[in-house]
Amino acid sequence: MPLSAAAPDIARMKSELAELVALRTENPPGREIDAAWYIRDRLAPFSFEIALDEYKPGRVNVEAKLVNGPGPVFAFNTHMDVVPAGDGWSSDPFMLREADGRLYGRGACDCKGPLAAMLEAVRMLAADRSSWSGTLLAVFVADEEIASEGAKLYASRRPKIDVAVVGEPTSNTVYSAHKGSLRPLVRVLGVPAHSGSPHLGENAIYRAGELLALIAETHETDVRHRMHALVGGASLTVTRIQGGHADNVLPGACELLLDRRLVPGEDEEAVKADIAALLARAHERFGLRAEIVEWKPTTGGATETAPDQPIVQASLAACRTHGIGKPGPFGFQGACDLVHFRSTGAQGVVVGPGSLSMAHKPDEFVPVDEFVTASLIYRDIARSMLTA
Repeated sequence: MPLSAAAPDIARMKSELAELVALRTENPPGREIDAAWYIRDRLAPFSFEIALDEYKPGRVNVEAKLVNGPGPVFAFNTHMDVVPAGDGWSSDPFMLREADGRLYGRGACDCKGPLAAMLEAVRMLAADRSSWSGTLLAVFVADEEIASEGAKLYASRRPKIDVAVVGEPTSNTVYSAHKGSLRPLVRVLGVPAHSGSPHLGENAIYRAGELLALIAETHETDVRHRMHALVGGASLTVTRIQGGHADNVLPGACELLLDRRLVPGEDEEAVKADIAALLARAHERFGLRAEIVEWKPTTGGATETAPDQPIVQASLAACRTHGIGKPGPFGFQGACDLVHFRSTGAQGVVVGPGSLSMAHKPDEFVPVDEFVTASLIYRDIARSMLTA
């Protein structure tokens, strides 16, 4: 089949993005099952073997597989959940609106735009099987926006995947590395007392202030100097604080939520040990008593794919072919599901239409030209990697 016969159907892409945006997969609670059923119905006519894994009520992963002769296993991946719509929209966030070359709606760029572009790419590949050989997977997961439960579960089953392309908004450039995160909830202990007699107790909020200073010092003198060429420096900060339970009682506890961003090459267990050591220093220096109550769920750790890997080079070439002047490779400051596909042994990159700066905001949008071009970039990356 000639190349022109495997071109994107732009009207279909817009229609499917509108239908995906209309599906309320806000996380929480997620309910990705509605999107999973939709994807199943769209890909089943193209001879894909489709498996739905409902690992919790309404929380579903989708795997669509097309075996087309010998060769590697190539996976497309993105997530079906979106963040809550929130306020401040100029129009209904769940009704796709086109204006000035943009498609507006919750999830338009994060991540239903990449998802719809991947659907079109796999259809183009299914319609032109003479141009590639191997196994094509389309893996769409739940819960990326909170804890990546879907991707973690999928990866834990050790699927055979050689290379993967993860869809996230990158303005159709190539990201080959991303940061990870750890979030310990730390409780600083005091001694409760009547607020009229504070000398009889120990104010946990005051003690937490001492720990705050040590956290800031640790970030400045150590953590931020742990650098990576693509993602920059690691970080340690505090994003939440809560203490006290009554207006007239000296607080006996104060809780801090720490946010530790990891760079590729850092080991999660070693970083956890560093945080425990920080609390030990606080005890030695100030007599401060603190404990880690729990580790809050996060998307996961940091990862990178070496720039000389074929998937990175093929992705850069596909982006250049479709007009991206500076395709990368770059690195995400945040996290995404690439780390979990890397844990299966796959090499991988992150590519997708839309700007990360528009994700999670009111009037989120994806440019129409980027949206359509992404389907071609995805198609061409897969073709270049799927060879016998």
